[in-house]
Amino acid sequence: MTRDNLLGEFLQARRARVRPEEAGLASYGRRRVTGLRRDELARLAGVSVQYLTRLEQGVDRHPSPQVVDAFATALRLDLDAARHLRALAAPPAEPAEPSEVRIEVQHLLDSWGSTPAYVRDRRFDVRTANKAAMLLAPMYRPGHNLVRDVFLDPAARSLFPDWPDIAEQTVAALRATADPRDPRTAALVAELQSDDLFRSLWARYDVRPSRNETKRFDHPDAGPLILRRQTLTIAGAEDQVIIVYQPEPGSTSADALARLR
Repeated sequence: MTRDNLLGEFLQARRARVRPEEAGLASYGRRRVTGLRRDELARLAGVSVQYLTRLEQGVDRHPSPQVVDAFATALRLDLDAARHLRALAAPPAEPAEPSEVRIEVQHLLDSWGSTPAYVRDRRFDVRTANKAAMLLAPMYRPGHNLVRDVFLDPAARSLFPDWPDIAEQTVAALRATADPRDPRTAALVAELQSDDLFRSLWARYDVRPSRNETKRFDHPDAGPLILRRQTLTIAGAEDQVIIVYQPEPGSTSADALARLR
């Protein structure tokens, strides 16, 4: 990944994913490019081909909000991808040091007993966790990076029966949450480029934050688990979220978590 032309890379990648007929354009004969041609996107967005070329090549980097919105419409971006495009078009902020996890947050996690919970930052570094989370998976221990473990730790592939879906969602969530221009994030992405699947997923420019959804585990001691993931924001710590895994009350997963603790 290059850190100096992320906007141009995004425009090129997403342009290649829009079929002409989706954009209301007629397509005749064999096309030499996948998706929209540069002149087609320029026409749909109401800009010149020369200006779009400068954006894609990184010569111009900060289009106006009106132009960004026009690109979002022309590229058929959903709300998450459009938000990401706006962030890439804005001047980068100065990198900030990760904030400390407040002691009252740790007390909250510990009070949940057999309910696994941990705090992660935008780079998907685990900042702190309760005992139940660490028993659920070693990747939830403080100091681990969730993206690195999903792709580089073989145990993660055994832990998640739906690992291909987990891998895809993890990359899309990292892109939605982290600033790829941040040096620490850029270093993580550069490290993971050695993994073929990560490299291909990152190049797709999918943008999808973590959602509250059901997740399956195949725990080596507790056996199969079905847990509902909840993502909670922390007031005053915008770079942190609490991830909680809850079983259905009275379910076999709830009994298994209680025994595991």
